[in-house]
Amino acid sequence: MAICYYRPPDGLVQTIVRGTNYYGSMTRLCYTAGVKRKPLPSHQVRLERIVGGGQTIGSLPDGKRVFVWGGLPGETVQVQLTKNKSSMAEGVVTEVLEASSGRQEPLDPQSFLSTSPWQIMGFADEQQAKGQLIQEAFALHHTALPGVVEVYSDSNQTAYRNKVEFSWWWDTDENRLDLAFFRRGTHGKVPVDGTSLARPEINRLAVAVRDLLRSKPVEARSLKALLIRCDRDGSCVWQLYVKDKLPDVISPAEAAALPAQGGEIIYSDPRSPASRITERLTAFGDIVLADNILGVQFRYATEGFFQVNLPVYEEALRDMQRWIADDQPLIDMYSGVGSIGLSIGTAGDGSRQLTLVEIDEHAYREMERNAALIADTSTAVIKPVLAAAEQALEQISGDATVIVDPPRAGLHHSVTERLLEARPERIIYLSCNPVTQARDAELLAAGYDIEFHRGYNFFPRTPHIEHLIVLRAR
Repeated sequence: MAICYYRPPDGLVQTIVRGTNYYGSMTRLCYTAGVKRKPLPSHQVRLERIVGGGQTIGSLPDGKRVFVWGGLPGETVQVQLTKNKSSMAEGVVTEVLEASSGRQEPLDPQSFLSTSPWQIMGFADEQQAKGQLIQEAFALHHTALPGVVEVYSDSNQTAYRNKVEFSWWWDTDENRLDLAFFRRGTHGKVPVDGTSLARPEINRLAVAVRDLLRSKPVEARSLKALLIRCDRDGSCVWQLYVKDKLPDVISPAEAAALPAQGGEIIYSDPRSPASRITERLTAFGDIVLADNILGVQFRYATEGFFQVNLPVYEEALRDMQRWIADDQPLIDMYSGVGSIGLSIGTAGDGSRQLTLVEIDEHAYREMERNAALIADTSTAVIKPVLAAAEQALEQISGDATVIVDPPRAGLHHSVTERLLEARPERIIYLSCNPVTQARDAELLAAGYDIEFHRGYNFFPRTPHIEHLIVLRAR
């Protein structure tokens, strides 16, 4: 069985073919600059197993290990290298020579590598792989997880994302604007009409904005991104990030005709590839979203941090809530907009002290507003703190339950040291990176044991995993 994705001609970088050329954008850049770049080599590889990060590992003919996207364990594949370092290489499958019996056709054949590279495996295999990666991360750090690793899912594999960021692409053949995603491993892009991961309201709105901009004298080089977010009811807000100041590119009447409750045109400094707000140029309608989490109302900005898969997130919150004592203070050290602390720490009749620590000023302001929304219905005494976790160590006390949900880098070493010094009875640790969580758990093992753990598939069809551990002081 042979499944062909892309085969470059011998010795040359392939010319642009819309939607099929893995190096399309790079080719354009090289030819425009008058430079001929020799592509990295392609090799036949036998793939072995999935590793942390989501790639499948194999060996090149010279023995160098290669980390591959688009392949499954046990397959023999042709791999186009995208990185070739002295110690390791990375690449993408261009042809499957011997396919795994577990391989399935991706729902987004052109763009799945960009958004959800595990579309090629069955969902049961995905669940098993995620549990195995959690187990391996903790074994690597000499930390035993009690019992079997369970990964919770609500079985929704598509249409679960409430937030998607699109890039832009200019089709020179059709002379028109397209939505796009970045190709994994390169600076190239692939044109799209949407993604199977997104709520259908998001895809419809993205196409509506694209079609509107196609009627304007604007090209992709003036645009940076289109960010769309929707609430549980499907009401959407869009943000158009532009590299040129184009406040009038969409009129109020045109914005009102879009299937959205509101939107913004935002100037984003073109010197940065990220979609960051440099200046808000124009706003239309209501640009603030609202959602209910475990009975608590939250308001949040489109660009703010808020979970993208709320049903699975609520299951994690319910698991966390089981370990909170009614008579203890609660400290949420990486609170964001307060979706953990405010949802599970304000229930009940007691006047619990709830401390919320957050470094990002925008998230902090949203957290303050969310705390004010529930002030009349909760007896909790809420104390917001604007600071980095490592600069708010005095907030950690031995008589409290401490919640940590750090970024992928894990806990700052000073936070770990303070936890061991203060010895709170319980630490509730939710992580988006089991590798750094396992590292921190190994350090905390000097004074704590893991009494509960569970994985959560917040991002089906992708390698991303959330994992909860509850640690109890010995």
